[in-house]
Amino acid sequence: MADTQVDEKQAKQSAKAERKAAKLAKQIGAFAKAHGGAEGQLAYIGQMGTRIVLVGEDGNWGDLVAPTHAIAVSAAEKSGITMHESFDGDFAAKVRTGRYEWTRMAGIQLGGPSNT
Repeated sequence: MADTQVDEKQAKQSAKAERKAAKLAKQIGAFAKAHGGAEGQLAYIGQMGTRIVLVGEDGNWGDLVAPTHAIAVSAAEKSGITMHESFDGDFAAKVRTGRYEWTRMAGIQLGGPSNT
């Protein structure tokens, strides 16, 4: 009796994880379509899960957060985009930053204007 309850619980958790991965893959695909293609990188962020960093071919970037690393890997595989092991070199050079990022990065630290 207890084994079947455990099996049912695992099956429900697995189905939920699969649905979450499919939803993330759809969002990744939409980002890629809107930006002429995309590449990505997974970054573990602790108990929060795994961050899926996306960089479009046009230089725009964004991110999504998956609740677990396994879900992030599954979503990335389902989306079909190129994934990188690290965020450096040629991949990082593709990112185009704008005024918002510059004022957030430098403005806060140097007492510059806020973005509000």
